[in-house]
Amino acid sequence: MTATPTRSDRTRQTVVVVSAIVAIIGSFIGSGAVIGTPIQEQVGGALSADATLIAPAGPAFSIWSVIYAGLIAYAIWQLLPSQATRERHRRLGYPIVATLLLNAAWILSVQAGSLWLSWIVIVVLLLALLLTFSRVLVTRTAGQGVVESIVIDGTVGLYLGWVSIATAANITAVLQAAGFDGFGLDPNLWGVVVVIVAGLAGLALALYGRGRLSPTASLAWGLGWVAVSRTTGELVSQPVAVTAVVVAVALVLATVAIRVARGGRGSAQLTSDARP
Repeated sequence: MTATPTRSDRTRQTVVVVSAIVAIIGSFIGSGAVIGTPIQEQVGGALSADATLIAPAGPAFSIWSVIYAGLIAYAIWQLLPSQATRERHRRLGYPIVATLLLNAAWILSVQAGSLWLSWIVIVVLLLALLLTFSRVLVTRTAGQGVVESIVIDGTVGLYLGWVSIATAANITAVLQAAGFDGFGLDPNLWGVVVVIVAGLAGLALALYGRGRLSPTASLAWGLGWVAVSRTTGELVSQPVAVTAVVVAVALVLATVAIRVARGGRGSAQLTSDARP
């Protein structure tokens, strides 16, 4: 028999739905796609595709349509009667709300012209996503269906992987706007180092997630578009472009190898959906 939802369950479900709606509408308006100034043109173009060596080309941001679709799907999924009292949603609901609101706050900070505030917000967003990802892993059950794996595990993983590379790009933009000269070292060297660090972060996620594919997919997607931007844009850098491609391919291969070595299911069942 399905347990009766508590008032806190209903409140959580409502907050998740409202936050998803607010975040998606806010991102649509705040992106400048219809009205206002596009994000890439704000703060003196510091976040444009040719602003820094780590900035991905414009089409890379189309991944947001997939992430937002997944977040909408999650908001609907957790509303279903069969999902209301599950411990997984009780542990994931508010962390996901936090990521939605932080993402909206990042857009607002950029539109307000505060590049420094934007990097603080995106770092906090990254930390919130790391917490959410860890809870996704520990609440995963061996018998969960394909739909849940896509809606929850897949969405959070894509979200985390993309924000990881976006954080690197954002911090690089802040440092460049502040006049940081890289201690006199070649900018291409710094670009290569940052790309490698992003790849190592992706590898750490793959190891921690036991070969989860979605974080790697979005991080590799971002690195691929960094390579495109460095070969077709105004700010050309062959070393950064080559490194980005090599790191992306190596990360995908390493993740697949980890997944195969650990049984192909990513995370084993660690908790039950039953309330303690």
